[in-house]
Amino acid sequence: MTHEEAQKIRALNPAVSVWMVLAGQAVVGLLVALLAWLLTGQSRMGWSAAYGALAVVIPAALFARGLSRQKSMAHGNSALLGFFVWELVKIALTVAMLFAAPRLIADLSWLALLAGFVVTMKVYWVAMWLRLAPAKSLKNI
Repeated sequence: MTHEEAQKIRALNPAVSVWMVLAGQAVVGLLVALLAWLLTGQSRMGWSAAYGALAVVIPAALFARGLSRQKSMAHGNSALLGFFVWELVKIALTVAMLFAAPRLIADLSWLALLAGFVVTMKVYWVAMWLRLAPAKSLKNI
């Protein structure tokens, strides 16, 4: 592949910022929490859904920050090791936040927490779909 062909492919497929995806997750989490509160009329549902969203956004932000600091690593093995370490940190923090939920949220609703968690996590798929939807064919190169 020539340099010009690679530039055309990059122009047709711009990178999605991980920080934009995280911002989208935060907004969706807030909307789910507000919707849970409005539909049920119970603030505990809103707080539970919000905490579920935070259990996705906070670990993902830490993961993204950790990986962005490793961008300049020249050695591939250390970059791969860093990826696995930060993924392990993300999973451990998510599990710790879920275990701490009953102590932090008064009258916790696990169903609302799970709804906030799952809907917020699915923003990854929406971001990928939105990125791929307007993509043009590579046949024009």
